[in-house]
Amino acid sequence: MPNSEFIVPLCSEEIAIHYQDDALMVVDKPAGLLSVPGRHPQNKDCLISRLQADKPEARIVHRLDMATSGLMIIALSAESHRQLSRQFEQRKIGKRYLAKVDGKVEAESGFIDLPLACDWPNRPKQHINFDWGKSAQTHYRRIAFNDTDSVLELEPITGRSHQLRVHCASIGHPILGCEFYATDAARSASPRLLLHASQLNFRHPQSNEIMDFASPAPFLNL
Repeated sequence: MPNSEFIVPLCSEEIAIHYQDDALMVVDKPAGLLSVPGRHPQNKDCLISRLQADKPEARIVHRLDMATSGLMIIALSAESHRQLSRQFEQRKIGKRYLAKVDGKVEAESGFIDLPLACDWPNRPKQHINFDWGKSAQTHYRRIAFNDTDSVLELEPITGRSHQLRVHCASIGHPILGCEFYATDAARSASPRLLLHASQLNFRHPQSNEIMDFASPAPFLNL
């Protein structure tokens, strides 16, 4: 997220709606759009405010970083919000991301288990901290690669701030376009963070039906 003095550039890309009923919506947040309003008075444009213009009852359930694109669940009632929030708290929501990272990832898959804490002097940055960091785990699977970069499918077990960015950087493969944790070369390789929330699955808060959604990463041709 940007700091309190940063003015977020206007995001002109529209929000795609994948699904909608009386209880919830599943939408695709574009990169460059805040999930919720920022602290600065000029940072009020965001996903939830845009949706509430047509659906005043819309409630945020979870967030994506401004720079991250992809799938989000929006509750349309207080009861749906409670039910969906509980699924997130109990880690019953399935989430997968696609990321394009710097360098050739040699392993076909792996598991990263490194605790994270806020790097207070440099917030909003996070850092690996074995003394008081919170537990953070990520599974990854290599989807494609070449000599200069790789595509990873990332499955976070926990949901710490900047978890996927820090964990990818920790194995020597920062996400391209990442302003916080990438090398200068990897940061300048893309005008946006190449991270996309590509899959979501959860139980419908009313019917208990399993709901599965997928969204292709706009920066990949897989």
